Amino acid sequence: MNLHLKIIIAESSVIIRTGIVAILQQLNINHAGILEIEDFEQLRSLLGRQKCDMLIINPLMSGVFSLQQMKKEAINNDMKYIALQNSLLDRSVLKNYDEIISLYDSVEQIKEKVNNLITLTKSAINKASLTSREKEIIVCVIKGMTNKQIADELCLSIHTIISHRSNITTKLQIHSTAGLTIFAIVNKLVTLDEIKKYQ
Repeated sequence: MNLHLKIIIAESSVIIRTGIVAILQQLNINHAGILEIEDFEQLRSLLGRQKCDMLIINPLMSGVFSLQQMKKEAINNDMKYIALQNSLLDRSVLKNYDEIISLYDSVEQIKEKVNNLITLTKSAINKASLTSREKEIIVCVIKGMTNKQIADELCLSIHTIISHRSNITTKLQIHSTAGLTIFAIVNKLVTLDEIKKYQ
């Protein structure tokens, strides 16, 4: 699947923005669009008009405007938020970000952090392509049910269950129950408490 990611870098320093862009361009992202923003009001306007997948932002740029307010105004509820830390900040300011990039991180550390969030973004996109029946089957698989038990539970034939499971594997490129469990937790198909009940 070609993933067209739109990434925003919101930072007033042109030197820092340019460095982050150079690192992102080294990543193997298909058709990535990288937008550079130096003004917070411009960022607010953009988030309310365009669907973006990832925002890398200096937390000090927003002033008193909180991350929660920013998330409410953004039209993409699944957007990932990365704090670009270039000064000493209180941990409470950073706790609600999906990831933190420090100016002292190596190129490899930054690539790894961004790639991990890209994987989560792909999962969210793939989740949207799953049918409701496929989501039900994923939950049944996580419960440890056999194909026959799933077929009985959902009033379907075993052949149909096998076909659905094949489609799930093709869409998600996940080949293990452990991988499906992680996918289901990340995408809120099940909770951690439910997983504990199944074990």
